[in-house]
Amino acid sequence: MARLNLSVDGRVVLLAKQYAKRQGVSVSKMVEAYLLAVVEPASFSTRDAPILRSVRGVLKKAEITERRKHLAAKYR
Repeated sequence: MARLNLSVDGRVVLLAKQYAKRQGVSVSKMVEAYLLAVVEPASFSTRDAPILRSVRGVLKKAEITERRKHLAAKYR
């Protein structure tokens, strides 16, 4: 297994460790699952990353035309 050094704000590290402990997973596994989702989205499963599972489907109830209008106005 390769090692990777990251610079992360101390508060974020503390929160990530607390979250990982509650979820029964290591911070390393959370980061690994996130990076895998970014570089190989087709092979990614949300069961591998509890943190991503919590935001899955957030916009399901959003009206797509309203969302498009919002984005168009936001990025004008």
